[in-house]
Amino acid sequence: MKIGGVEVGDFPLMLAPMEDISDPPFRQLCRKLGADVVFTEFIASEGLIRDIEKSRQKLDFSEMERPVGIQIFGHNVEAMVAAARLAEQANPDFIDLNFGCPVRKIVNKGGGAALLQDIPQLLSITDAVVKAVGKPVTVKTRLGWDEKSKPIVLLAEQLQDVGIAALTIHGRTRAQLYSGKADWSLIGEVKRNPRIRIPVIGNGDVTDGPSALAMKNQTGVDGIMIGRAATGNPWVFKQIKHYLKTGEMIDGPGPEERIEVCRTHLLTSVEWKGEMAALHETRRHYSHYFSGFPDFKPFRFRLMTAPSVNHVIEILEEIKTSYIR
Repeated sequence: MKIGGVEVGDFPLMLAPMEDISDPPFRQLCRKLGADVVFTEFIASEGLIRDIEKSRQKLDFSEMERPVGIQIFGHNVEAMVAAARLAEQANPDFIDLNFGCPVRKIVNKGGGAALLQDIPQLLSITDAVVKAVGKPVTVKTRLGWDEKSKPIVLLAEQLQDVGIAALTIHGRTRAQLYSGKADWSLIGEVKRNPRIRIPVIGNGDVTDGPSALAMKNQTGVDGIMIGRAATGNPWVFKQIKHYLKTGEMIDGPGPEERIEVCRTHLLTSVEWKGEMAALHETRRHYSHYFSGFPDFKPFRFRLMTAPSVNHVIEILEEIKTSYIR
C-alpha cells in the first residue's frame, strides 16, 4: 500500500498522534516493535508560525522513524498553510491534518473536531494545504460532531476530491470523546464506497490481535491506527501483526524486557528533552509498562514521585531484583 508515493506496507499498523505520548523516544520504540508508520504529537499551527519553542520541537524526528507524518491543527486557512509549509521543511513523509481531536481546549479555539461543525471551512483548509505543499497530505477525523451529525461518508468523498492521499477515521463522534463503543459501521461504509480510491485507515477500540482482525474483516480498511492501547505498550504492534499472520496470540513481554524498555524510553527521553521534562512525561507510561506486576503499588508510587532520573534507575533495579527470579 502507498500513501502518495510512499510505501507503508501491505496492511500498515500506525501509531496515532497523541499529545505528550507520541514523542520521538516513544515513536522509536514503536517502530522497533512493529509500527509501520508513526505520527508526531499534534502541533498547533499558530504556535508553529509564532516560533514557539515547544511547537517547533515537535517537528523533530529521527530517520529511523520513517515513514513519519507531522500532524498540525488549527482553524485558520492562512495559519494552517503557513504551518504546513514550515512542517514540510522538516522533510516528513506526510503532512497530517487533525480534524478529530475532541479535547475542549482545542475545540473551543475552533480546531480539531470543532471543524466537523463547519465542513466548508474544513474543506477550505484541506484544499489550501494540499495546494501549498509537495508532500502527501492526510487527514484524521471522526464520524461527526454528535449522533445527529455524522457526515463522514460524504466528507470522505469531499476530502478525496480536494486531493488528500489517505484518510484515518476514528469511529466515534466528538460528543463521545473516548467513551462508549467505537462504531466501525460507517468506516466500512466509507471503505466500500466505490468512489473512494484513497487508503482508508480505521481507528478506535483496537487493542489486540482479535480486535484488529475484527476491524479488518468488518470494515475492509487498508490499515489500522492505534492510539491509547499503545501507551506503555509498544509491543502491541508486534502482537497484532503476529495474530493477523497466524491467528495465534503471543505472550506479552516478560518483566526483564518491560524493565529494560522502560529504562530505554526514559534515557532516550532525557536525550531529547532534558531530565525534568522526561521525568514528567515518562510517568504516563509506568502503569502500563508494569501492568500485571503483583503488589506493585509501592513501586508505582515511588516511580511517579522520583525526583531525578538516577532515582528512577535505582527503582528499576529494585524492581528487577524483586520480580526476576
